[in-house]
Amino acid sequence: MDYADYVDEVSPTAMIVFGLILFLIPEPASSALGAGLMVLGGAWLFYEWNR
Repeated sequence: MDYADYVDEVSPTAMIVFGLILFLIPEPASSALGAGLMVLGGAWLFYEWNR
């Protein structure tokens, strides 16, 4: 198991986690931004998965 193979997946995962934190903050603007970041991070992770 080589960790260099998984370096491309760190940034999208961090974006998903940051989006989840913003989504859980009870403020409408941060929740909408957090949901957007989670969707964008998920799409980015899916894109990087098979590369």
